[in-house]
Amino acid sequence: MATERKLMIVDDEDSIRELLSKYFSDAGFLVRTAPNGEEALNISKDDNIQVYYLDLLLPKMNGVELCRKIRKARPTAFLFAMTGYASVFDLVQCREAGFDDYFTKPLKLDLLLHAANDAFTKLERWRKGG
Repeated sequence: MATERKLMIVDDEDSIRELLSKYFSDAGFLVRTAPNGEEALNISKDDNIQVYYLDLLLPKMNGVELCRKIRKARPTAFLFAMTGYASVFDLVQCREAGFDDYFTKPLKLDLLLHAANDAFTKLERWRKGG
């Protein structure tokens, strides 16, 4: 039996959360969403989520800080950065925080789907030991 393919989308823009939630749900994923880092951490604490899409420009706790906290709690999780402000958060800072990949807005949905499918394929292979 395949493991549940749960992912989380963290973005303070309702329209982005709704669009991505519908897109990934239609593709067969179980989707959780949060408008900020604090709520994302609360949900993640009680739910075995292994793939995350984090907006970098979030209120209170930015996506880089959130990535570091999730990476510490879930070292095997896949974390993907999303930003419309590529100059504010550079790729080096994102990699150092623990992001696995970096997507700029406007988002290309097919690339996000490919990244999620690849992440879950790797997780399943790792679980099977090879």
